[in-house]
Amino acid sequence: MPTHPVGLLRRLIPIAFVLVLAAALFIVAQRPQASAEEVAAMASRFRFTELPIALPANLPERTVRPVNPEYEEIRSWISSVGAGIAINDLAGSGVAQDLCLVDTRSDAVIVTPIPGTGDRYPPFVLEPRQLPTNDAIAPMGCVPGDFNQDGRMDLLVYYWGRTPVLFLRRSGTGPLGPDAYQPAELVPQQDFGDGRYHGPLWNTNAVAVADFDGDGHPDVGVFNYFPDSEVLNPNGQPNVHMNHSLSRAENGGGAHILRWNSVDTGQVPVPRYEEQIAIAPSVATGWTLGAGSADLDGDLLPELYLANDFGHDHLLHNVSTPGQIRFEVTTGRRGPLTPKSMVLGQDSFKGMGIDFGDLDSDGQFDMFVSNITTEWGLEESNFVWMNNADDQQDARKKLSEGIAPFENKAAALDMAWVGWGWDAKMADFDNSGNLSIVQTTGFIKGTINRWSWLQELAMSNDLMLRNPIMWPKVEPGDDIAGGQSLAFWARQPNGRFLNLSAELGLDVPIPTRGVAVADTTGRGAQDFAVARQWGAPVFYRNDSPDRGGFIGLRLYRPAGDGVAGSPAYGAQVSITDADGRTHIAQLDGGGGHSGKRSFDVYFGLGQADGPVRATLSWRDLNGVRHNQSLTLTQGWHDFVLTDVAREVDAG
Repeated sequence: MPTHPVGLLRRLIPIAFVLVLAAALFIVAQRPQASAEEVAAMASRFRFTELPIALPANLPERTVRPVNPEYEEIRSWISSVGAGIAINDLAGSGVAQDLCLVDTRSDAVIVTPIPGTGDRYPPFVLEPRQLPTNDAIAPMGCVPGDFNQDGRMDLLVYYWGRTPVLFLRRSGTGPLGPDAYQPAELVPQQDFGDGRYHGPLWNTNAVAVADFDGDGHPDVGVFNYFPDSEVLNPNGQPNVHMNHSLSRAENGGGAHILRWNSVDTGQVPVPRYEEQIAIAPSVATGWTLGAGSADLDGDLLPELYLANDFGHDHLLHNVSTPGQIRFEVTTGRRGPLTPKSMVLGQDSFKGMGIDFGDLDSDGQFDMFVSNITTEWGLEESNFVWMNNADDQQDARKKLSEGIAPFENKAAALDMAWVGWGWDAKMADFDNSGNLSIVQTTGFIKGTINRWSWLQELAMSNDLMLRNPIMWPKVEPGDDIAGGQSLAFWARQPNGRFLNLSAELGLDVPIPTRGVAVADTTGRGAQDFAVARQWGAPVFYRNDSPDRGGFIGLRLYRPAGDGVAGSPAYGAQVSITDADGRTHIAQLDGGGGHSGKRSFDVYFGLGQADGPVRATLSWRDLNGVRHNQSLTLTQGWHDFVLTDVAREVDAG
């Protein structure tokens, strides 16, 4: 019997699709690579000097953590996170010259000066004195911010094994030191009088701070990895578990959205937060490793991106009103040749970190997301989510319809594959007007390659994954992506990116986690610091030659007691450069994986030497929106934002 034409066509469609896909992959594989001369020319634009970071003396140097007995045979896996770092102006000098870092070797939270800024105070350990604690608690990251809005920089430290702690800056305490901070609970706890912590067992790996409801005050998103359990207690109950899937796990610790409610009066005002159900439960229980926020639709209510390990990432549209934080889920749209795993909100990769930035200078935020991309290992793909909305009004329309206006262009931009990715930060390191990206990589360093065991796990049935005993052993001495090094993505003249890590001497084969960026001297050069997992943190001073011009803005809301002011969370700045390109940036309250950039808003200007037109957008302390156009000369500018933007003397 002859084959019916329709049936034949149906059978031929899969074959045709495979042929088209193979041809497309061949074309991508044959894309011309930069020549040695071109690579050298690109690398000559940048230069970084590695400087050691001063740490307190006599700290221990462990290499693995004690863990719950159920995790004993995968204790190196459980010990693979926790190195964090942040740059900010903690001392009130007017310049971001201070570090807050978490060193996993000692499980210490350390405050120390930026190398080269003078011996302004000795490095010290930040401890939650007078608050309940126990031995099964370890810090995971440090977030600077003015949480009580008194104009002094506080620190929020988040942990595995307890809820976060606020270290509130005291007034009149002189140089920075342990006595300069008063610890306070972010989430109020009952005091049992025994000095032991009895509160919720949060296991946090990501925090995002922003004015989510637009009332002029900083809110806090706390995003947990493991469910509430005694992960680090070697005598803990056997009630712990792992993810129930490698691609769609929804049994993680999940999201807690804390709205700023009020502040107590007193010598050190203590802020009060209230938890709100702001995210649908169906998307609030991921294994979250990264979180970030930015206003995408022009209403100065920041959207929220959650980078989830073992499952779907989520872009959440902010539909909050003052006093009530609420997010709605959006998803990308799939084309005929788009794999489901490359659609925002439907992906199945291992989200590790997220950063917002205007990569193509069109005045709209794009996103870079780190995933596991190891060749011959787990070769997924980073995400470079390019904003495809026409403008903010179009973005608002699409977001309101549940559409995430982004397409993944990682392969087209040559940024798809690098290794086991973690944190990432975008910055203009040569003041060219083009953003580069620093990305941390690497997992567990040892001497025995265990990739084959991990690949077996990746091919196993999801039904067995929840039980830790079913996972392959990962113990001290085992190695999974342990020799991978920092990536430094720089834009080529053709618009694609090239990893210049080796050419710049950044390819140190030690697993890295958090990365923080700031102009630490006020000279128009963005430096960065890196937290290494089970290794010493490091600072990279930017000595790039022939840097272009720049504009830097420090944006404050008013604060009392004669201090400069409180960071204007959520403020945005857009500029038009000499080539007619529009750039947008924001005061980032703190997002990513475990690295936090300074609050500075920074633009490179290339070789242009004249003034620049800028538009500032912000909410005041009453939540009222404002916009103001300005002409700015090159260099640093400090503004206090009320109903107008008023420039003040930085001194």
